[in-house]
Amino acid sequence: MSGRSRYPISLRTSRCVIAPLLLVISAGSLSGQSSWAPADAAAARPQAPSYVGAEVCRACHQEAAAAWEATTMGRVLLRRPRNELEARACEACHGPGEDHVRGAGDRTKIFRFGRNSPASVAEQNTQCLQCHESGARQHWSGSVHEGRNLACVTCHTVMRSVSPERQLARETVADVCYQCHLQRRAQGQLSAHMPVREGRVTCTDCHNPHGTATPKLLVENSVNEVCYRCHAERRGPFLWEHPPVTENCATCHEPHGSMNTYLLRVREPRLCQRCHIESRHPTTPQGETARFVFDRSCTNCHSQIHGSNHPSGMRFHR
Repeated sequence: MSGRSRYPISLRTSRCVIAPLLLVISAGSLSGQSSWAPADAAAARPQAPSYVGAEVCRACHQEAAAAWEATTMGRVLLRRPRNELEARACEACHGPGEDHVRGAGDRTKIFRFGRNSPASVAEQNTQCLQCHESGARQHWSGSVHEGRNLACVTCHTVMRSVSPERQLARETVADVCYQCHLQRRAQGQLSAHMPVREGRVTCTDCHNPHGTATPKLLVENSVNEVCYRCHAERRGPFLWEHPPVTENCATCHEPHGSMNTYLLRVREPRLCQRCHIESRHPTTPQGETARFVFDRSCTNCHSQIHGSNHPSGMRFHR
């Protein structure tokens, strides 16, 4: 037998065999390392607090739970939840309560609302918008009130029933708005005013406080469209139109309240003379009994001032 026969496997052949074995061993070690790493990371990662249920909350907050159960939201979430979020009841708004319970009622371990909450207004509103983002609230983002950093709980109260509907923070819609809009409250006390005090209309009949695509949070596209919802007889169309009327009702009227009849911004004839300075009737002072001043002043003659369909109504006489 030759010298080669003593070594059946040549050095070159051994290299071909050993190299794949090393690759297999290396791959196995790497796979072992990758299989252990996630387990270690999962063990080191803190576990998120879990939900404890409304009955656990009730054990400590009995009085608050009883008051909340009598509200619209309480009846829905506790008795007839419509989805998984609502089924969480208290924790749908306040978040998981496990840490709060383990901390013996630690207030820092639960999501809270109001001025004393460490959460920002945007964070508090986000909790509400989980359910209340559609419908009349779809323009909330970017609205005037959102830009003023107004919280939902400024106008609404959830844990107790204060108003007959909408879970308002005050008894009526107007009282809620008057918290900030003090001038409108004062105007509502004037001799000529919208029948808000009488309960016949309210602020949200004309404005949507949650935001709109229109100026002044109007519920319609323009001031006139809002007014026409009640004053349909002023809509027209008319054969003879009065330009200020078709442009904006608020040119002549102050809708929130005035010291003048018909919610006029200025008494006649001065109201008309703001535009008609030198036309037809001079703006010289008149006596108390003059037909230009007495009773309804200009509208003594121009009675159809909002528009006329009479063939001879160019001057709004008829």
